[in-house]
Amino acid sequence: MSTPTPGPARLLDRFVADGTIPGGVIALGHDPQPYATGAMAVGGPPLRADAIFRIQSMTKLITAVAALRLVEQGELTLESPVATWLPELAEPVVLSRPDAELTDTVPARTPITLRHLLTNTSGCGMILDDTPLQRAMAANGTEAGPLPPTLGADDWLAALSSLPLVGQPGEVWRYHHSFGLLGILLSRISGTSTGEHLESTVLAPLGMSDTGCSVPREKAHRLPAAYGVEGDELVEREPAAGGFHVGPPPYDMSHSELLSTAPDYLRFLRALRDGELIDAEHLAMLSRDQVPDGAKDPSSFFPGFWEHTGWGFGVCVVADGPHRGRFGWSGGAGTDFFVDPDGTMGIVLTQVEMGGRIAPLLEEYGELTAPAQEPPVAR
Repeated sequence: MSTPTPGPARLLDRFVADGTIPGGVIALGHDPQPYATGAMAVGGPPLRADAIFRIQSMTKLITAVAALRLVEQGELTLESPVATWLPELAEPVVLSRPDAELTDTVPARTPITLRHLLTNTSGCGMILDDTPLQRAMAANGTEAGPLPPTLGADDWLAALSSLPLVGQPGEVWRYHHSFGLLGILLSRISGTSTGEHLESTVLAPLGMSDTGCSVPREKAHRLPAAYGVEGDELVEREPAAGGFHVGPPPYDMSHSELLSTAPDYLRFLRALRDGELIDAEHLAMLSRDQVPDGAKDPSSFFPGFWEHTGWGFGVCVVADGPHRGRFGWSGGAGTDFFVDPDGTMGIVLTQVEMGGRIAPLLEEYGELTAPAQEPPVAR
């Protein structure tokens, strides 16, 4: 393993030393090697560079790529109605306005398509305000949160499809739930669980042997603890080497998210960047803003999101400034990655939930400069 670049290593060391995070892994460069520092848990053993992290929404890019590969194989198109495989979504109704009562609905004007799932414009998604739909999602187990889902994939889809959409498909952007639907779509098309489909089509061919929807018991010692934040304190949500993700899951997790390592995810990003996973046309679409301006409600996500970024297929895209053209995304358990137009890749993995505590770490990491390097050899 090569010596890590000083900037990323110093940055992560500093945030571990001041107690912001127990430990983490970071990498930056055209073909970077991960650097690990800190502990697996507060007061725990040292964290390794091949530690297995809950990457949560960093999964979205992997499922987006898997879906685009099916498009290239002729299994479906971007405009295919997903109800062909998800009949639960065959006749959706839409709230007359986002804060309306659940019975105040109109028919959907257009079917939900694969494009809508990839762009978070299906009409399903997180509701940040206290509305009847938000309360109904909390009550039936479909509200997004930091912990694993309490419903298996089919039950989750049944519960979600029993509720109206928050907006017309293609006309409103709402985060997250479209990718749960995308995972189930992959499962229905392939006839296997999404985890099995990803394993056979993406993960195993790339040698991503430590990526999956759970951690085998023999690898559990590589799973760090996961933390929430209450006030100024870290609160353990899942223990190191234990918890929900160790061993086979209790139900189908096709709508859920993966665990991975820095070496595995960097391998995936490298293959994507270098054109080994999807064709150039789809890579360009994936890394370009695909959301209509009219669908970008500033109140639908965290403040300022749409001012400088757009959304492609499974990733956000920087629209202006010095990092214009960068694509990447975060996971709610304190993980993040990006790929720059020049091929530079960055990744940082912690297990402290997204929020004000680790925001300074992510901001500084996003501004790091990759080391000078020789031009890549043409392949």
